[in-house]
Amino acid sequence: MTLKKNDIVRLNITSVTAQGSGVGRTEDGMVMFVPLTAVGDELDARILKVKKSYSFGKIEQLLTPSASRVKPDCPAFAKCGGCVYRHIDYNSELEIKHNRVRDAMERIGGFEALKINPIVKNDRPDRYRNKAMIPACNTPDGVDFGFYANHSHRVIPCADCLLQPESFNRVVELTKAFMRSTSQTAYDEATGKGKLRHIYIRYAERRRELMVCYVVNGNGLKHENMLIESLKSELPELKSVVFNSNRENTNVVLGSKNRTAYGSECITDELCGRTFKISPHSFYQVNRDQAEKLYTITADYAGLKGDEVLLDLYCGTGTIGLTMADRCRELVGVEIVEDAVLNARENARLNNIENARFICGDAAFAADKLKKEGVSPDVVIIDPPRKGCDAELIETIVSMSPDKIVYVSCDPETLARDLRKFSDNNYSIKELTPVDLFSRTPHVETVARLVKE
Repeated sequence: MTLKKNDIVRLNITSVTAQGSGVGRTEDGMVMFVPLTAVGDELDARILKVKKSYSFGKIEQLLTPSASRVKPDCPAFAKCGGCVYRHIDYNSELEIKHNRVRDAMERIGGFEALKINPIVKNDRPDRYRNKAMIPACNTPDGVDFGFYANHSHRVIPCADCLLQPESFNRVVELTKAFMRSTSQTAYDEATGKGKLRHIYIRYAERRRELMVCYVVNGNGLKHENMLIESLKSELPELKSVVFNSNRENTNVVLGSKNRTAYGSECITDELCGRTFKISPHSFYQVNRDQAEKLYTITADYAGLKGDEVLLDLYCGTGTIGLTMADRCRELVGVEIVEDAVLNARENARLNNIENARFICGDAAFAADKLKKEGVSPDVVIIDPPRKGCDAELIETIVSMSPDKIVYVSCDPETLARDLRKFSDNNYSIKELTPVDLFSRTPHVETVARLVKE
């Protein structure tokens, strides 16, 4: 049987992809990916696209719903590109994420009996985000705000994102009212005209400090003092209002120039007993409570006794390493972004940490610098971006010959690939712990403990 677009086929959903789509097979064995489905669903699916060995579809009729299904609690779900798991219960989501890690280790890494601990659940799977970038758009009624639809820059209006604190929604409401009352427009990517591009909000949960950053095509907004007074009167946690200038025709949200229009240029939060300043450009985990759990596991895996040299690669603004600085003899952080290194040094000073230093450069540069100094790391922490480590970085780490490596990953597939390379270079993979930092989304963090054989 030759399948073609718009055919209707019957499916049983048996698994879920890394992106959150359900997977089933047609009668003739072709794999089909169907979003918004759950393991255990029986459905009729309409084919949207056919490839040589697989196809894509959408739900035409749900015949027998999975036992894990729940009623979605957000009207924007399935339209915006944020959540993918609001149609199933949270325990089922955790199971999917744990299985994703195990599948990656077996299928990509070739590890058959790896110890994978139970996933660390999020005690608060809603309202956990401390950062939001909310795009503006023009409508017949005036400026509105929402989130981009999947694989597009089409804004889906959303009055209440359940991943964000309620105060973020109030910022959006007040800004919308201001933009409409002053007849100002949103930036239009097609024409390059209009002013407001994004509202960028950050919240320091432990200190209860709120920053509102407006990304504008210019230097600011007309009557911005009126907007600031409106925010101040409604939001007692407001500590900072910043205008970020981005005149470029680009998908990058933030420009390089900030102007503080109210309060301080940074807000301050606490994480694992340390204090961190947060600016518009600073890296800070979007889920503070789960980050504490993640960093605690990382510290446990490092097993520091007090006399080690700890090397923190991809250190960013120093958050992971600085939370462990009191347990080692020396902390060396390495980061290629100069502004992040400056922030890391400032965070060390803020916490009166004197045994930490930060090198601006890549891992190879840092390794050569440390070698010339006669310094050998005992423990290496890696927290790379989603693409993982390149082969040269792994070779550099292996050449340093640390006793332990702790790998913090935001992508199980690249983690499995890299762990295989470390395993082939005489590092034993002792255990992994997945952590759910990004509930309702497909993402999962994983911490791996490696020991030199």
